[in-house]
Amino acid sequence: MSESSESNAGSLRVYSRPGCHLCEIMVEELLPLVSGRLQVEVVDIDSRPDWKQEFDVRIPLLEFRGQPVCQYRLDVSAVQDILAKLPGS
Repeated sequence: MSESSESNAGSLRVYSRPGCHLCEIMVEELLPLVSGRLQVEVVDIDSRPDWKQEFDVRIPLLEFRGQPVCQYRLDVSAVQDILAKLPGS
């Protein structure tokens, strides 16, 4: 993924943890949907105590610009709405 255009648009963050099957599914469905448009950052909630406390059983959680987009299952229409609002769309 290129840093320039995608960095300017922002990135999607997936709160996850190793071995989380729903997390793996969300990322697998998300990547082709946003490829070339947005970066996807997958973060391990167990790597930070504050994330673990906040998101322990609430994963996967997808955020865009600090705002929740969907939880547990990918909301394709919500992601498509984000993509439609990006510059150059």
